[in-house]
Amino acid sequence: MSKLAAAVAGVALPAVLIAAPAHAETPKGDGVTVQHYACNSSVVPPNSDPISGITGGTSGARIRTGSSTSCTSVGTIEPSHRLDYYCYTSANDGYTWTYLRNVTTGKRGWVRDDLLPNYGSSYHCPN
Repeated sequence: MSKLAAAVAGVALPAVLIAAPAHAETPKGDGVTVQHYACNSSVVPPNSDPISGITGGTSGARIRTGSSTSCTSVGTIEPSHRLDYYCYTSANDGYTWTYLRNVTTGKRGWVRDDLLPNYGSSYHCPN
């Protein structure tokens, strides 16, 4: 290994370690059981995620009554809104969904993770 390659490897390794999440959670979709939350369900998953002040999201992303695009929308997210993540589930549509509370509007429900900052919660909802 050349000195340049060794120097680059020595610099790149700490950056990878710093970028790793602080908790050792299973990556989304790896061995996680599919658990669809039905539309209009009264089940509210526990607030397992400590993230409670994240802002952002896709403008107009819909907050739904269950973990499916076929569920009724109860509100939307705008990039300036503060979000409180609870947990995520792997739904039967092949996507992961995060249950959250839009702190700005007070609306609660499910949002598809590809529409959220950091792809939603990193904490799986209990079965």
